[in-house]
Amino acid sequence: MSGEILINMTPMETRVAVVENGVLQEAWIERDQCRGIVSNIYMGKVVRVLPGMQAAFVDIGQSRTAFIHAHELMPAGHPGQEAAPIRTLVHEGQALVVQVIKDPMGTKGARLTTQLSIPSRYLVYMPGAAYTGVSQRIEDDAERERLREMVNAQAGARDGLVGGFIIRTAAEGVDEQSLAADMQFLLRLWRKIDVARRATKAPAVLYEDLALPTRTLRDVMREGIERIRIDSRENHDRLREFARELMPALESCIEYYPGERPIFDLFSVEDELQRALERRADLKSGGYLIIDQTEAMTTIDVNTGAFVGHRNLEETIFKTNLEAATAIARQLRLRNLGGIIIIDFIDMLDSDHQRQVLRVLEKALERDYARTRLSGVTELGLVQMTRKRTRESLEHVLCQPCPVCKGRGTLKTPETVCYEIFREIMREERAYSPDTYLVMAAQSVVDRLHEEESTAVADLESFIGKTIRFQVEQHYCQEQYDIVLM
Repeated sequence: MSGEILINMTPMETRVAVVENGVLQEAWIERDQCRGIVSNIYMGKVVRVLPGMQAAFVDIGQSRTAFIHAHELMPAGHPGQEAAPIRTLVHEGQALVVQVIKDPMGTKGARLTTQLSIPSRYLVYMPGAAYTGVSQRIEDDAERERLREMVNAQAGARDGLVGGFIIRTAAEGVDEQSLAADMQFLLRLWRKIDVARRATKAPAVLYEDLALPTRTLRDVMREGIERIRIDSRENHDRLREFARELMPALESCIEYYPGERPIFDLFSVEDELQRALERRADLKSGGYLIIDQTEAMTTIDVNTGAFVGHRNLEETIFKTNLEAATAIARQLRLRNLGGIIIIDFIDMLDSDHQRQVLRVLEKALERDYARTRLSGVTELGLVQMTRKRTRESLEHVLCQPCPVCKGRGTLKTPETVCYEIFREIMREERAYSPDTYLVMAAQSVVDRLHEEESTAVADLESFIGKTIRFQVEQHYCQEQYDIVLM
């Protein structure tokens, strides 16, 4: 599998696309005025403790107070341990060193933890832990043990070292010298943060995570990605300098793109981003997915569409579901969908077909950088899964609710609005009984009142004994109207 990373930079926006075999797989967009704060470390101040929720609100200097649960105040390395009462852990006015684990989303503030972790290319340093972990994606037991022994040996050689490490997937196959350089970089960075912590008053930022291009180099580079192309000469030089210091083997992969054609027009990335904002995602066979985001979850519905198959209905359904499973994994990454995800595959009678579709979905999800958890098929034929969400989805970054339908996705028909107008006139007549009425509404509504509803208008005028006049307002949306009493 061949792939590359494209980085498009302007003064106000940075966009990154991961392309594999000529197809866009993932995209991230970061704007200066709304840059994400995940992984940033702050000196925060507890402003409110909520015993009933086992949580507290913390001021970290953002526009909204952040939120921390009692579990995130407990020492690292004890995931099953029951959290102590929140009032025994923090009190109002207390200064607290915290790290953001989830960006502010919608009306909710950022989610925090006191279990700090600082990532580098091969390792994650945890100042408050006392163990060495290995990424579960490194499956070879001998390799896991080799890496753990090397990290423990390097850590043991450093007098007074406090904290633990997690060995990242990217460390598979690397030598001890590379791990030692990574460890040295992390410890040097932590010492700077620790010094700032002692000299800073809350609320204040102690550490900001890397900018999107360098973060991509650190976290996204994997086997199969052959080069990184960036269309900014200045940031190309910075990226190469970062690679030279931390991951010299990747420096030669970074290229400056001087082409006149916009970099995101390569591989039709721009078109793919536009399609990723639509509800419908077409499959090559003629089937399609319908993807709907709600506040609580994302639902994905699989349909055969124009695909009629060649043998029988069950085989057509099976092939559509197999194609959909691969497409769903890609859409989750591309749209950055997280939280609870419900997938409604087309009903399959053959239990072996169900198992094969789930296996294909699991295999496709292995390439996802975000942690996923997949359940089996429920009694209703649905597949439930979760995907770790730390940042806003692509749709929430690029779009806002429609001011006309308020995010509902539908508009009242002109007929419905006409009947609302009739009822409103009846209410006004009982309350005020003016001489005449002037109805101001959208073109489509006034046309309906003059044509299909003309008989109803005449009957209403006769019933109330008043004249009703109509006026088109070009700037009104279809649902908007005003009734003027004259």
